[in-house]
Parts: sequence; C-alpha cells; structure tokens
Amino acid sequence: MLRITRIDVFKYNIPLKAPIAISLGTIENARNLLICLHTADGLVGWGEGSPFWMIVGETQDMGYAAARDLATLLIGQNALDIEGCMQRLHNYLPGNPTLKSAFDMALYDLAAKAAGMPLYAFLGGAKQTLVTDETIYLNTPERMVEDAQRIKAQGGIAIKVKLGTNKRDDIRRVEAIRNAIGDEIPIRTDANQGWDYVTAAHILRTIEDWNIEYCEQPVKRPNYADLKRLRQQTRVPIMADESLFNQRDALRLVQEDAADYFNIKLSKSEGIFNALKINAIAEAAGVPCMIGCMSESRLAITASAHFASARRNVVLYDLDAPFEHAADPVLGGVQYNGYAIDLPDTPGIGTDVDEAYLQKLESYTVQD
Repeated sequence: MLRITRIDVFKYNIPLKAPIAISLGTIENARNLLICLHTADGLVGWGEGSPFWMIVGETQDMGYAAARDLATLLIGQNALDIEGCMQRLHNYLPGNPTLKSAFDMALYDLAAKAAGMPLYAFLGGAKQTLVTDETIYLNTPERMVEDAQRIKAQGGIAIKVKLGTNKRDDIRRVEAIRNAIGDEIPIRTDANQGWDYVTAAHILRTIEDWNIEYCEQPVKRPNYADLKRLRQQTRVPIMADESLFNQRDALRLVQEDAADYFNIKLSKSEGIFNALKINAIAEAAGVPCMIGCMSESRLAITASAHFASARRNVVLYDLDAPFEHAADPVLGGVQYNGYAIDLPDTPGIGTDVDEAYLQKLESYTVQD
C-alpha cells in the first residue's frame, strides 16, 4: 500500500507572452491548478490541470475550492488504487474533469515512481520521439502570416490555424497563410465550435484543395449529426475535440460515424485513466487520435507526451502550450529540440516544480 498522507493544492499561475484568442474567447494568463500528493513512504506525485473555462466549464477558483473536499477524500487512501481513488472523487462530485485530471496525473506519477519506471513504460509503451505542431491564434491575416512564416523558418512540420469567425475572414486567413508558405506544409484548422453547418460546409469546400490536414470541431459540441454531414460532404477530415470529453462521447462518435480523428486532452478527459479508455474505443473503431493540450506547463505536457508515446494509435501531436508561456517553473520533463519532443527516462512523469516559484503561489494543505 502507498498511503496518501498529505495533499498540497496550488493556484498555478503562469504569465503568457501574449493573449491567446480563439473563437470562444481570449485568455490573458494560464490560470492552472497544481496538485501534489505525499505518501507515508516519502514519495511525491505531481499533477496539473488547465481549466480553459469556455470549453470545460471550470475556472481556477472553482477547482481550487473544490479540491479541498476531493483532497479530504483521498487522505489515507492507497495511491496505487488509481481506479478506486478516482471513483471516490467522481461519486462525490460529478463533472469537473480538469480538477480531477490533476489528481489522476499525480496518482499515475506516484504509481510509476513506486514501480521505478518512467510513465510511458508503466503504461505499457516505449519511448518515442514526438513532433508537435505550433498553433497560430486568431488575428489579422497579416499577423497570422507572420507567425506562419516564422514557424516554417523554424522547421515546423505542420501549422495549426485557429478559425471560427465568419466565411470571408476565415477563408482570407487560410488563403493568405497558404500563399505565404507554399503548398508543402500541411495546415491543421480549428474552428473551436465557431461555425454553423452551412458556414462550415462553405469554408471547407473552399479550402479543401489547400493541403488541409483536418478541421477540428467545426460546429457546436452537441451537433454530432452535422459532424457526420461535413465528413460526407467535404474532403477535409473532421476531428472531434469539444464533442469528446469521455469514453461515452467516444462511443457515440464512433456509433454515429461522426469523426475521422479524436483529440484527446487530459484536462478534458479527467486524466490518463479515462484517456486510455477513449483511445481504446478509437483504436477498436479504426479512428486515429491526436494528443492535444489547453495551456499547461511542461509538467502536464510531459504527462501527455508519456501517454502519447505509450499508445501507437495516437499519431498526431499538438503539445505546444509551453511555447506561449513567459515563465517555465518546471524542472526536468520533456525537452524541445525545435518541434521534436524528447521524453525523460526518470521514474514517474519525470518533473518537479521550482520551489521558489511555488512559494509565490496561493496554496493550502490537507493532511492527516
């Protein structure tokens, strides 16, 4: 048994280099949550969640308050019983996937450390080099072209372009980027639910010959039928993101034949335990997956990279959140070589957080 004796909860604030704008709204800073589990054996497990409120319906303040009750439920529990621990949290408080993902991540960190294995190996996988794309956020076509040219000059293998405003402006954005960088680098589009079906169909038919790798979440989250129609009536592959929170969503998307790809995000799926279920359903149905992110630091990005490395059905990687951050308080973890991501081989997730940075954060402790 690996008994949990103390849990630290932090408001994990990280400044951004510039505001991030998508069709759903704009964030000025990464306002994340950090969970640290301590055990009687002296092991420590770290977990991070990034509550992108316009997607997950959670804020940092909501998670920070709720974490006290959830932490109380885990004191004295066996950290190796990940399913049992997560079921306790779910039975007490439905929803709140981002907060739960931070607890889930810390539990997996502890379990892999107890086994003396890096997380990718603990999950039954092998170490792979992953290559991420980089995202261009909503702006004028001219500014987005500048970012695209920079990414190409830096050796980017794919450019993810945020859209979701209106037909004229979104087509202009994609056209300007494609004209500026040439035809070779694929463009990955993401509307973040910003279009209705008619707008989405018009835009996708217009851009479908411009080397568009996929379109992510073109319509509102519940509109599974429209996702299917867009698959049938345009040549741009459709990726489900906001329509996919958990394994039940994954099953419905498969049953309705509504997506070519799934975007798995740990902050959206309640963490690794559910992400494994989502990927298993996708793999059984022949649907490849992407590992995505919100605005996590390298701590949660490292956990996401471990998950992706351990599952061969995860074939696309969108793990560029740390590029946006003006501070990096994480010790260890993944290292970026351009857009290539190298995983650590140390036990667990392989990350720690700078103690001086932690001292500046608002926090509390729950313990025996």
